[in-house]
Amino acid sequence: MITRILLALAAVACLAACNTIEGLGKDIKKGGEAIEKAADKNK
Repeated sequence: MITRILLALAAVACLAACNTIEGLGKDIKKGGEAIEKAADKNK
């Protein structure tokens, strides 16, 4: 029973980490797009 609880907690932690990493990737992408726009303006 304890093993099942630990496996469930590990699964939840992995899913939360995936969502966090996905969100971080989106934020980095938007930051890169903002840098590209600024560079295009200053050509």
